[in-house]
Amino acid sequence: MSFAVLRSRALAGMDAPEVTVEVHLANGLPTFTLVGLPDTEVKEARDRVRAAIQTSRLEFPARRITVNLAPADLPKESGRFDLPIALGLLIASGQLDAQGLDGYEFAGELSLTGDLRPIRGALAMTWRASSEGRTLILPAASADEAALVRAATVLPAGSLLEVVAHLAGHTPMARHAMPTAEVRVCYPDLADVKGQAQAKRALEVAAAGAHSLLMVGPPGTGKSMLAQRFPGLLPPMSDDEAMEAAALQSIAGTFRAERFRQRAYRAPHHTSSTAALVGGGSDPRPGEISLSHHGVLFLDELAEFERRTLEALREPLETGHVSIARASRRVDFPARFQLVAAMNPCPCGYLGSAKCRCTPDQVSRYRSKLSGPLLDRIDMTLDVPTLSAAELQGAADGEASASIQARVIAARSRQLARQGKSNAMLATREIDRWCAPDEAAAKLLSAALVRLKLSARAYHRVLKLARTVADLAGSERIASAHIAEAIHYRRNLGDD
Repeated sequence: MSFAVLRSRALAGMDAPEVTVEVHLANGLPTFTLVGLPDTEVKEARDRVRAAIQTSRLEFPARRITVNLAPADLPKESGRFDLPIALGLLIASGQLDAQGLDGYEFAGELSLTGDLRPIRGALAMTWRASSEGRTLILPAASADEAALVRAATVLPAGSLLEVVAHLAGHTPMARHAMPTAEVRVCYPDLADVKGQAQAKRALEVAAAGAHSLLMVGPPGTGKSMLAQRFPGLLPPMSDDEAMEAAALQSIAGTFRAERFRQRAYRAPHHTSSTAALVGGGSDPRPGEISLSHHGVLFLDELAEFERRTLEALREPLETGHVSIARASRRVDFPARFQLVAAMNPCPCGYLGSAKCRCTPDQVSRYRSKLSGPLLDRIDMTLDVPTLSAAELQGAADGEASASIQARVIAARSRQLARQGKSNAMLATREIDRWCAPDEAAAKLLSAALVRLKLSARAYHRVLKLARTVADLAGSERIASAHIAEAIHYRRNLGDD
């Protein structure tokens, strides 16, 4: 037999389209041709496959080899096609008599010794293979990730020879099962933070309604410390949320089984590019906002980011997803992240104190790096003041994260029972239905609307914040106290 057909999968955003690997051997001078829109990594499979077959004490066919990766118009990337190409050569050359190949899919990068190395995107590939009713054979290092798809049949392999022995019927491979040990989710405790009672309350409100938050204060006041403890206030991840987050990490190659069900906390440096933050590249990959899906994106030194980079956050903050378009392809990634940001009040950080040497013009230019439309999309802004000597020297005796999380879970449960989503995700008509204040609260809000010159978006965000404050208090109606607290979190945004 001089022809073999096997199945594998490529990656296209969150999808894993099927790829048919066709291997043909013909008479003539020995050559190895790869067609089907392969990128450089795939083309290099020729050398990896040759070495892996030879070091496995198998014969590399000295014939005219043509490998086609179909469909031809789908870009192919990474070394995931090494394993099916190597198996196709062995089958086409008659060294391997494999039956029932239609029930299998293969993926794995080969080392020069024939060992299999992990691949990215195993979770997306497994889900699609399972939906087609096929068994996926892949590297053992990627098996824990793939086994998260509970309905899938995953066969882990350590080397090319193991796969050959299984297909030949000599040594069958066992199905991989997800470890039964419970994954322990640990976050830093908010009780470690001294003072800052108002900031802790703001974090509780933000967590309860999935609101974005900007903290402004001098250096050393605990802004980063507060942000690091924010994930511990959020409700535990649901099964769907955990799978979506794991799939994105898998595509980026950053998935770790021990972090499954742990909310992501991403803190990119302020020198990060736009593509690093929102995703991109010739082969589009998820950026920090997508890797923060159902987790927290912390942007420290917010005003030090490039303005163009920050402006790219505007649409994802509203829609919860990002579309990346290239000349030959377009991919969509979910980006339902919770933004927590921090910045200094001025370039030196000590505005209002004797240490500050910034001129009004310098302060204005520094703050103008954050556009009005971007600030309009941030639900809450909070001043984080310098701790007093007594607070600094005293013991950290604040409320533990677990206690605050219990109230957050209760508030989220009310939201899900009432409207099926968090308050931050409410649309305009839903705001009118679920966030109507009582008469006294409506008068207070009307006065604030005129005095603070709130935009339409800011007005709706105040109502959503007030709804969250009311949910934390267990109140069905939005009262004046709830509106007042919500306005307090909006008053420093500079709504014009």
